[in-house]
Amino acid sequence: MRMDKANTETIKKQIADLAFRYEQQYGGCSQAVVGAFKKVLGGIGDDVFKASTGFAGGVGLTGNTCGALSGGIIVLSTFLGREYENFADPEGRRFDSFRLAKELMERFEAAYGSGKCEHIQTKILGRFYDIWTERDAFLAAGGHDDKCPSVCADASRWVVEILSEHGLL
Repeated sequence: MRMDKANTETIKKQIADLAFRYEQQYGGCSQAVVGAFKKVLGGIGDDVFKASTGFAGGVGLTGNTCGALSGGIIVLSTFLGREYENFADPEGRRFDSFRLAKELMERFEAAYGSGKCEHIQTKILGRFYDIWTERDAFLAAGGHDDKCPSVCADASRWVVEILSEHGLL
């Protein structure tokens, strides 16, 4: 399905705003991104939303790969990923999905210098917070007020753009 530019911009704003609010209200950057797409566009099952839980805070709150990035890749892969029934993938469909994931990663690197949560936190919060031991300090620094929600909104916007650029919206 192809959307015109005006509809794409409307969808992009709706999804980005919702991802921002979800992260702000509930935490869990990966699910904030996946949940926004689930709510606005549909096509993402509860199992996919649930499976995105552990990617938050840089995968298990470790500060590794950004959860918003992971959530974005999960969304991209639901649009252009390899099916279980086609696990052998002789057409190489998985490489189309890899290209979309790479595009999202490149946007993170351009905006934040990295796709790693620890580096993104340092850029937007001034330092990295170990959520396991410094959750209160992270919250006091605005982690869920506007900092991480903004990253979720950016990731969501970029995913909509990538999907649109590849004729998947």
